[in-house]
Amino acid sequence: MFKFFYHYSSLRNFYFFSEKLMPFLITIFLGLIIYSLYGALISAPADYQQGDSFRIIYVHVPSAWMSLLVYMAMGLSAVSVLVWRVKLAEITLSAIAPIGATFTLAALVTGSIWGKPMWGTWWEWDARLTSELVLLFLYLGVIALLRAIDDRRTGARSASILCLIGIVNIPIVHYSVEWWNTLHQGPTVSKFDSPSIHIDMLIPLLTMTVAFMLYFIIISLYRIRSAILVYDKETQWVKDLITSSKREQI
Repeated sequence: MFKFFYHYSSLRNFYFFSEKLMPFLITIFLGLIIYSLYGALISAPADYQQGDSFRIIYVHVPSAWMSLLVYMAMGLSAVSVLVWRVKLAEITLSAIAPIGATFTLAALVTGSIWGKPMWGTWWEWDARLTSELVLLFLYLGVIALLRAIDDRRTGARSASILCLIGIVNIPIVHYSVEWWNTLHQGPTVSKFDSPSIHIDMLIPLLTMTVAFMLYFIIISLYRIRSAILVYDKETQWVKDLITSSKREQI
């Protein structure tokens, strides 16, 4: 396993390995998103209290889960940057931070859209909403540090330190509805022994979440691959790749 990670931590090896993965990931993503949209918008019944307005959960919930998942991925990258100084980890940290911020913003916006008719307010400073907003600020802080420091490696280390400090907010976001009395509803899907959601609503939600994960991986790989070409632009393998690409175009 260590040899595998060591081999594909090379920018060149990772670039060509991810190129082979991309068609499979895109195919699976398209199949899942089509199935999930059909289930979310057509086959899932309307909620007995919320009516069709509940369907916003098919964007809100996966976005909220991904906001946490992406930040944890950033945390792993940060450890690799600080401990092993892996170049690929530096690139990954920079590439996925804007994606995570986008998921977090989507969770906040869709939550507000849902909250207005359900709670009678666009925003409430309760534990879940506030901690999710703090998460957005952490994402923006990491992005700002990466762009503010001219030296790429120094910027990555500084952003990694902030990222690891912010990890403490992840369990606060996740358990806030259990630790404090909040407007936000408690866990429903995560109660695997008896989820508080009908199976016809649950299955599209789970498949939509997997589709969101695949979307994240695909977009991340595109961003990482582009950054690798910029990072290694003076190396021979990138020059050969560019030359080969130009010949194919001719």
